[in-house]
Amino acid sequence: MNVISKMTIFAGAVSIVAACGKNPAGDAGKDGFKYTVDEFADLKVLRFQVPGWESLSLRQKEYAYHLSEAAKYGRDITWDQYCAWNLPVRHAVEKILEDYGGDRGASDFALFEEYAKRLFFSCGVHHHYAEDKFVPSCPKEYFASLMDAVGVADGRLLDFIYDRDDLYQRRSTATDGDIVALSAVNFYEGVTRGEVERYYAGIVDPDDPEPVSYGLNSKVVKGADGVVREEKWKIGGIYGPALEKIAGELEKAAAVAENDIQKRALGLLVEYYRTGDLKLWDEFNIEWVKDTLGTVDFINGFIEDYDDPLGRKATWEGYVHIKDPDASARTELLSANAQWFEDNSPVDPRFRKKNVKGISAKVVNAVALAGACYPATPIGINLPNADWIRKEHGSKSVTIANITHAYDFAALESPNSVLGEFAWSEDEIAAYKKYGNYTDEVHTDLHECLGHASGQLLPGVSSTAMGEYGSALEEARADLFALYYIADPKLVELGIIPDAEAYKVQYTEYIRNGLFTQFTRVELGRPNTEAHMQNRKLIAQWCYEKGLKDNVIEKKVRDGKTYFVVNDFEALRGLFAELLAEIQRIKSEGDFEAGKALIETYAVNIDPELHAEVRQRYAALGLKPYSGFVNPDIVPVVKNGKTVDYEIVAVDDFLGQQLEYGRKYSTL
Repeated sequence: MNVISKMTIFAGAVSIVAACGKNPAGDAGKDGFKYTVDEFADLKVLRFQVPGWESLSLRQKEYAYHLSEAAKYGRDITWDQYCAWNLPVRHAVEKILEDYGGDRGASDFALFEEYAKRLFFSCGVHHHYAEDKFVPSCPKEYFASLMDAVGVADGRLLDFIYDRDDLYQRRSTATDGDIVALSAVNFYEGVTRGEVERYYAGIVDPDDPEPVSYGLNSKVVKGADGVVREEKWKIGGIYGPALEKIAGELEKAAAVAENDIQKRALGLLVEYYRTGDLKLWDEFNIEWVKDTLGTVDFINGFIEDYDDPLGRKATWEGYVHIKDPDASARTELLSANAQWFEDNSPVDPRFRKKNVKGISAKVVNAVALAGACYPATPIGINLPNADWIRKEHGSKSVTIANITHAYDFAALESPNSVLGEFAWSEDEIAAYKKYGNYTDEVHTDLHECLGHASGQLLPGVSSTAMGEYGSALEEARADLFALYYIADPKLVELGIIPDAEAYKVQYTEYIRNGLFTQFTRVELGRPNTEAHMQNRKLIAQWCYEKGLKDNVIEKKVRDGKTYFVVNDFEALRGLFAELLAEIQRIKSEGDFEAGKALIETYAVNIDPELHAEVRQRYAALGLKPYSGFVNPDIVPVVKNGKTVDYEIVAVDDFLGQQLEYGRKYSTL
């Protein structure tokens, strides 16, 4: 392919740099679009634009519309998967918001409404990121009066809402109990961890070169007869009504697909939903990976296993996006050089792919977020997850530009910034203004496009061998791959990184965040439990401790405030390489005990003094640590009984969208 010049790739990226230090309070983003929709608790709700929509043909817009409808019909599935109580709680809250005729100006009603917003943001009663249960701030008696006023009084439901200890964690991280029994997720019923593991040990063939992801789309239950069995999530089974609606929209999408590959993939996906046959899921993914030319693409299914304490069962999610052809030049260039990156990786050659196949990478703009991707969403995706499919057929990676840009522009609407408070020097701030947001994007590209797609398991090693530690270790592996290569001269040679100094911004920010600033998101006294946060702490803490002798990373204190400063960037890159090699070995060999030791030693426990300090300093900024989104509406334009266009309409009411989705997409 043609080499893209450095200026072509780098141009535009610096124009979206979030302000550091003070920002003009209340200003909209630089493009005049107001991004912030709502703020409450520790959350901010944003909206996003969809560049490129008007360039689509009517057929492509119709295709995206039906894919988006299919995605939204999966909403109830995710809610129920997170906890069996979630839908009853949501239905009661929706009824109150829709029908309550009392004093809506009362302070207690405002507290109830905040709880409702938190509930909708998290798709249930557990914090979307920390995964701990939250309860209303209004008195229990007041909540009871609201339920009674609209005819949904239920003492048991009310008790559950207010008892924080009843199913306290969505995904248990307990080290001294049965994590299956202690988890709120609705993947298991009446079974212990041991019973689940014995069940799957009896059906999984460790020598199968094309292993089926058994358990990905089912609930494991023990009946009155004492027999452990699976109940499939399929049409005619669990979640049947929702999947029927999803399949109907996917069939409409197939009728206007851009090409035959998309049409065949959608047919396989619908058949999978009808049968629950995981071999069809694999066939769908193989076909889906082949579609590299279409402008509109999607994610739809039971995909990521982060929410399962055993790392086997997948939460439902949906995503629809369109390719950004200009911005994709960077990711396509990385894809074209994937074999070079694999061959030069600092891991043992036994664990490298000899022939990297079919890595397709794009920069895209989101159209619709759904399921586990809504309202909070990733900024990059790499699929499919099955290691053997990635090895034999390839994978697709996306960096989601309009979501990243929405975060950046929204930062301009706040008067303060995290960087202004936690950066050690004005030089660090100036470097971030010059390179920061762009290197963030490149790090995401490397993580998704190449990191997750790199390496291979040894024969006979299961993809679930890391158990409950698998998600954090996999994210660490991909992050380390990205951190190692963002400093490589190859990226300057390819024109992806502008010069040999730009990567240092990423190293400084990553260490600061991993050791310190990310813990604004964790309650005092609580451990670090979320997989991505564990990944970052593992990397930063391991490198800090391994580099103490040579002062690679220095902890500094000024005016009673703590800072972390990178002193030796080259040595830090060497530590990233060393840890990458070890985590790849652990995964490739299925070394559960070594993986467990890494996570429990470096990723879980937070220094209490640093924790208290970072939360106090962050609180003084008046910022929200988490952000999510409302979707824009896709509105058919009908003239003389015929649809002549589909318009994107911005939405500025988070609670209104949640209630509308409840009316339109509820199936369970």
